[in-house]
Amino acid sequence: MKTREAILRAAAEVFDEYGFSGASVAKITKRAKVTQGSVYFHFDSKEGLARAVMVGQGDGLELPPGTDGLQRLIDITLYLAEQLQTNPVLRGGVRLSVEQGEFGLRDDEAYQQWVGVFREQLTAAHERGELTASADVSELAWLLVSCFSGTQLFSQISTDRADLPQRIISLWRYLLPGVAADGVRGSLRVAATPDAPGKRKR
Repeated sequence: MKTREAILRAAAEVFDEYGFSGASVAKITKRAKVTQGSVYFHFDSKEGLARAVMVGQGDGLELPPGTDGLQRLIDITLYLAEQLQTNPVLRGGVRLSVEQGEFGLRDDEAYQQWVGVFREQLTAAHERGELTASADVSELAWLLVSCFSGTQLFSQISTDRADLPQRIISLWRYLLPGVAADGVRGSLRVAATPDAPGKRKR
């Protein structure tokens, strides 16, 4: 298991740096300090390894604690924005999700995993009366993952994600008036964590 984890982490780093086309098993084995035989013992191909990195992009993340609901969802999205600046496993998996057509996949499992995480928080928010009456939990979870994905991609291209936390703060600033109940909206905190790169509170 330790060898497999080392391979996955090295692969994530290499895929993040070079993309699927620019990565090679040789680069991955060198980064992981293992033999090619070890790689092919755990994964049948470069494509299989890429899919494992893609669907395992959230492995090892420690999502912010707190009471399930709208505030925790906001905190999770800002945590993910910060992790996308530094976490090679998440970054590599996200890049492969975008580039998966290059290795013959059309797989939304990674996106659906995040939809599930967001839906869980939105369901709790609904039960706590934190959402507007017209908010549909499943539709909103899908929309939020879509908006987050597009925002992080634009930020990656523009600034290598240097401005991503601030972009997610802006996303919530415009989204909350449409989904948060009137009595809740004023109590919600939408700000980068104190040690986040490029932090800026609103």
